[in-house]
Amino acid sequence: MAKTVEKTAKVKKKNLVIVESPAKAKTIKKYLGTGYEVVASMGHLRDLPKSQLGIDLSDNFEPKYITIRGKGDLISKLKKDAKNSAKIYLATDPDREGEAISWHLATLLDIDTEDECRITFNEITKNAVKDAVKNPRKIDEKLVDAQQARRVLDRIVGYQLSPLLWKKVKKGLSAGRVQSVATKLIVDREREINAFSEEEYWTIDVKLTDQKGKKPFVAKFYGKNAKTKMKLSDENTASEVTLKLKESEYTVDKVVRSQKKRYSAPPFTTSTLQQEAARKLNFTTKRTMATAQQLYEGITLKSGGSVGLITYMRTDSLRISLEAQSECRKYIGETFGEKYVPSKPKFYRSKKTAQDAHEAIRPTSMLYDPEKIKDSLKADQYKLYKLIWNRFLASQMTDAVVDTVQADIKGRDFVLKASGSDVKFDGFMAVYVEGKDFAEEKEGKIPPIQEGDVLLVKDVDPKQHFTQPPARYTEASLVKKMEEDGIGRPSTYAPTITTITSRGYVAREGKALYPTELGNLVTGLMEEYFEDIVDVEFTANMEEKLDGVEDGKTQWREVIGEFYTPFSKTLENAETEIGKIEVKDEVSDVPCEKCGRMMVYKQGRFGKFLACPGYPECKNTKSIVEAINAKCPKCGGSVQVKKSKKGATYYTCEKGTDCLLSWDEPTLMSCPECGGTLMKKRAFKGRGPIKYVCFNENCDYIETPSKTKKK
Repeated sequence: MAKTVEKTAKVKKKNLVIVESPAKAKTIKKYLGTGYEVVASMGHLRDLPKSQLGIDLSDNFEPKYITIRGKGDLISKLKKDAKNSAKIYLATDPDREGEAISWHLATLLDIDTEDECRITFNEITKNAVKDAVKNPRKIDEKLVDAQQARRVLDRIVGYQLSPLLWKKVKKGLSAGRVQSVATKLIVDREREINAFSEEEYWTIDVKLTDQKGKKPFVAKFYGKNAKTKMKLSDENTASEVTLKLKESEYTVDKVVRSQKKRYSAPPFTTSTLQQEAARKLNFTTKRTMATAQQLYEGITLKSGGSVGLITYMRTDSLRISLEAQSECRKYIGETFGEKYVPSKPKFYRSKKTAQDAHEAIRPTSMLYDPEKIKDSLKADQYKLYKLIWNRFLASQMTDAVVDTVQADIKGRDFVLKASGSDVKFDGFMAVYVEGKDFAEEKEGKIPPIQEGDVLLVKDVDPKQHFTQPPARYTEASLVKKMEEDGIGRPSTYAPTITTITSRGYVAREGKALYPTELGNLVTGLMEEYFEDIVDVEFTANMEEKLDGVEDGKTQWREVIGEFYTPFSKTLENAETEIGKIEVKDEVSDVPCEKCGRMMVYKQGRFGKFLACPGYPECKNTKSIVEAINAKCPKCGGSVQVKKSKKGATYYTCEKGTDCLLSWDEPTLMSCPECGGTLMKKRAFKGRGPIKYVCFNENCDYIETPSKTKKK
């Protein structure tokens, strides 16, 4: 009897790739194919406990990590996936934080630290991902230690200083290693502004023409000679000079013509991206980084598939790969012409302190022109991607050439100076010009003039000015200052600014940041008792020591130990010396409808609100009412602007939400079809193209700035 051989089909195990987010997983899965399973850890799975310090100060600062609440089921699934896989690849972000997440994953999934399981890529493209899989490495313990050092240090400062503030000032306050210095920068700037004493000065513009009264241009009063500028400090002096200028004859004494080059800005780093997005797009640092993360992890294009559009967005390096540079130069030549391609490729030097692990921020491929993929992008994604695209393109283009002219013009008693410029070759300026924090006076054009030409006076215009105090920081200028002073690192700028504003230490007025009373009080307290914590130089030196951990020059526990010994003594001293500090709330003119007390202003996560000072006996609170110039579409009453608990703006009638409750803003415009109220509507989370829709549910009228159509 023949034996029957039973064949059991074995299912081939897949390789498991673990990343942080579903969007990143989707993009990577597209490149790796069916032999790989790509899953997301949804960020960190283990961390220090929120309810306690979580660091054993008596055991060489040993961290006590716990599983993050709510991640239990996900960890169970990851363990099951890991058990059924042929090989595990940890593909979290290529920085300290990403390395730490991989290290925690390895611990949870029982992966040997000697295993070559770690893969990284600066951009999520097919070649980069496949190359990474071919070249796995061990988890970098030095990177992990650098992250642990920062986490432990920040935890010690935050969890030991904050309770002191609760006890001595009020509950809910917090202090942090980087946030306290950032707040002090804003406090110091406000002190400079308050201490500033303005001075009066005058300028005089003289409008001149040729002898036929044509070819007008403006020259500026300079002084009695061309070498020394004369100061006009009061109206009487300015009036005397103005009178003499009107009566004078003028001759062109000296003309200097030259050509100057204007150089393109380098491609973006994290800091410069945040600054420029604030200037040009009015984005907060948080909004910029959230949008950049989406562009990095992958966007689903209508042409097919998920694509990572930019390189990794947390970097302080200006390095660009030769392949990307070559592709860019080819694109410039084909799109703008060969004269826009420099004879030699452009390279930019990073700062000495830069961590050169990643490239600068750039598009992953010149195939994805922003205009061609615009319909696949949300409004913020398109704006930021176009900014990154244009900046990178311009950084590799020919320098601009500008013709300049400087002229000294002699009068009977005084000398005038005129300057002008004209772009001879636009070069990179055809694509992009870097923004400025403050407006600069633009040079005009000067008509062709020669030395010896006689000119006529057409008008003399004296103007009064006053010297201005230093400007308040904006998010852009604060990030620039933090980077210059070595406070924090690319990954910390955005969360630091978010923290100091959400805690109520700093508030906004337009784009400007200013300290609240609470911010001033806490900073003063920190300056008196914790001088090192708010000292810029001390903080910058600490950052260098933490960088030394990553470089393997220093052991992380040694860095913490050197800091903690004097800090603990200072803390003990402050506990004894600081008395109870009373924070006086600003009293409003609004009575509490429950108990009659005058309500006070409080600072919450989403701005100011009114609260009864009788707490805890009376717990009444209310939002601060802001009215807009519009009428309720139902009753004609005034419309009020309010904020939801998540910070979203909505609109109600003064008579209450039963009359009107809308995310869309009522306007004073009437519907041309039915006479109802037109409501201003934005397409995407309060942003994007504006539309005007009729409030009347039975009317289908829609109006946009460019066209009108039916719903």
